[in-house]
Amino acid sequence: MASVEELFEVSPFEPLIYHFQTVRAGTALVRPMFEAVRDADWAKLEDLVQQTFRTEHEADLIKDEIRQTIPRNFFLPVYRGDLLGYLKLQDDMADEVEDLAILLTIKQLRLPTKLVDEVFDYVDTILRVCDRVQEMNEHLRELVKRGFRADVANDVFQMIRAVEKAEWEADKAQYALSKSLFAMEDEIKTTDLMLWWRVFLELGRLANHAENIADRLRRMLSQ
Repeated sequence: MASVEELFEVSPFEPLIYHFQTVRAGTALVRPMFEAVRDADWAKLEDLVQQTFRTEHEADLIKDEIRQTIPRNFFLPVYRGDLLGYLKLQDDMADEVEDLAILLTIKQLRLPTKLVDEVFDYVDTILRVCDRVQEMNEHLRELVKRGFRADVANDVFQMIRAVEKAEWEADKAQYALSKSLFAMEDEIKTTDLMLWWRVFLELGRLANHAENIADRLRRMLSQ
């Protein structure tokens, strides 16, 4: 793998794409963690949580290296502060996955059978937002390669809108799932109910961070 400094020589976005690959390795652990909770496989969950911690730490190291290396002395086609802000938003996603892992291991949390299908639909909806961000990021290579041409930029703007639509779908899914959860308040211990609600909120924040990345990119390209 090339150094971060060499990646900057290719494109101002290349180090961000490299960082996001590690972020996505973290988000890829989200569904397996929920599957472990569903199956009450606490040993598997602990292993996945430790993987999450390692991935978040790796993302932090890459983030710090990019911050220290980001060019100051030659022209960039985008504002340096925007690149740093974009990097921070990506890292927020890695932090959110770690927070989610912690919540899922505060206690041996049982997933109510009635909610299993709806919970996994929600998880998959959140992960689709992450997928849209990855696609958007990957397209930045073409944008730089073709000199920020308007036709390529328009493709990126369409991808930004796809991220926003996916986040909107995630919001709707979160609302519906929360209603289903609280409809079971007489069947679930209060502590479990509130912990699941917090878990669903944290998942929603993962999609919110993804949407914020898309919004930041729109502002970067609109300047």
